[in-house]
Amino acid sequence: MRIWTFHTRYLDRQGILALWRESLLAQKVLRGETRGYKAHSQLERFRDHPDPVGAIGFYLAAVHDESVARAYGFDRSKIFSESTVARIEETRGQLLFEWGHFLAKIAVRDPRRYRSLKDLDDPEPHPLFRVIEGEVRAWERSEGNRTAGKRRT
Repeated sequence: MRIWTFHTRYLDRQGILALWRESLLAQKVLRGETRGYKAHSQLERFRDHPDPVGAIGFYLAAVHDESVARAYGFDRSKIFSESTVARIEETRGQLLFEWGHFLAKIAVRDPRRYRSLKDLDDPEPHPLFRVIEGEVRAWERSEGNRTAGKRRT
């Protein structure tokens, strides 16, 4: 499960489809409707929010808005709650770590998109997140995650 900190506009087709599915799964987990994924590290920042279900709903609504802009057929009725919620603070290190991870993925599956994004040093965050200074989050389990702010290419 990967719930990106950067804005959904950067995602390729495969990326936004996966994000929609994974965010819907996260919504089920946060609502207590699954047996698995309960301890998934990507959900910590949502669980720490005063309204976890509202926060994932806000996240999903922005993903849905991007899907509409691309004329995809995502079903908005799958979003349980679309309330406006307090933004989640996320570190610049986390944002840039994820950005590097994403760039590595699209370098292989969508070289044209990669070329258009590879020189972007300051990606815009998803509307749910407010970026603050800091390192990669402790919950990020990928090896080498302490290289916060160092872009992978």
